[in-house]
Amino acid sequence: MAYYSNNRSPPPLQHPVPTHPAYIPEPPATPASPQGYERYTSSPPQQTGYQQQPQQHPQQHPPPPPMHNAGYGQYQPAAALPRQPPLHGQMPPMGPTAPVDFSAWGLNDATAQLGMQLGSNAVAAGQDYVTKNLGGLVPISAVKLHFNVNNSYVIHKLRLLLFPWRHKPWSRRSRRTEAGQAEWLPPRDDINSPDLYIPVMALVTYILLAALHSGLQSRFHPEILGITASTAIVVALLDLAFVKFGCYILNIQGSSQLLDLLAYGGYKFVGVIVTLLAGLLQFGRTIYILIFIYSFLATAFFLLRSLRSVVLPDASATASPVNAGQRSRRITFLFIVAMLQVVYMGILVRV
Repeated sequence: MAYYSNNRSPPPLQHPVPTHPAYIPEPPATPASPQGYERYTSSPPQQTGYQQQPQQHPQQHPPPPPMHNAGYGQYQPAAALPRQPPLHGQMPPMGPTAPVDFSAWGLNDATAQLGMQLGSNAVAAGQDYVTKNLGGLVPISAVKLHFNVNNSYVIHKLRLLLFPWRHKPWSRRSRRTEAGQAEWLPPRDDINSPDLYIPVMALVTYILLAALHSGLQSRFHPEILGITASTAIVVALLDLAFVKFGCYILNIQGSSQLLDLLAYGGYKFVGVIVTLLAGLLQFGRTIYILIFIYSFLATAFFLLRSLRSVVLPDASATASPVNAGQRSRRITFLFIVAMLQVVYMGILVRV
């Protein structure tokens, strides 16, 4: 024919004659469209649920003529598209109430139980290691005892640290256990018992106040927090090392535990905080110096009275009595420990 003289040219458009079928059935609802039939302007999405079968109409429109471009073929319904399997490492589609499937990650119930058992065994082994290696140096029960405080104890202890002049008595109280052994009462039951709660909280407060003081002077930087904390810890450890060394040189038997001496040395931070607050409130140079001197004297007097039971224990608590020469040397050592607080506190207030 004359219209198809050129095989590569498309045929002319021919409009089909419209027909009116007697009955058109309603298409069923699809999962993606609860309201009814959904038209697609492009290729339909992949159906994840059931596949819809194409409806057979009584009369079909004539198909369009084939075109030379293979990419523009006839329309393929969604039911003809094959379902793609899930990729490796991708979870298959699930319903709203379907359980989580861990098989995609290579896990099952036995593997999960084995992992939980190995994790619990590792935690238990770590706790045993800490108990065996650090339990002899710092007993966990002793640490808990030094944090056994309440609000009433903290208030009365702070008042004692700031105004220790008329406090009596200074001796610690003890009790008998069910096994018949004597042990010290916890801090919440004895105000003369040393604790670690106030020193730790005072250390943190001192670091924050030092950072605030630097910020008000427009010279704050994050390194100040680390420098201040390191300085405070080094000062506390030096004080502890000097007291322990003196007890060893003077052959002081039955001295308090390491945590007791650490707690006594940490009470100096309360006086340092009071001095820093006076500086922040800008009371003046004279008042600042007077508050520092008062804080030092209160801390020194508190240590003299509290450490007396450590340096000069009762005769019933020692195997051999203390002669006059030993007593004199121990009293001198006690005064040196108290006077050194002015050096430690002078270093700490320079922020």
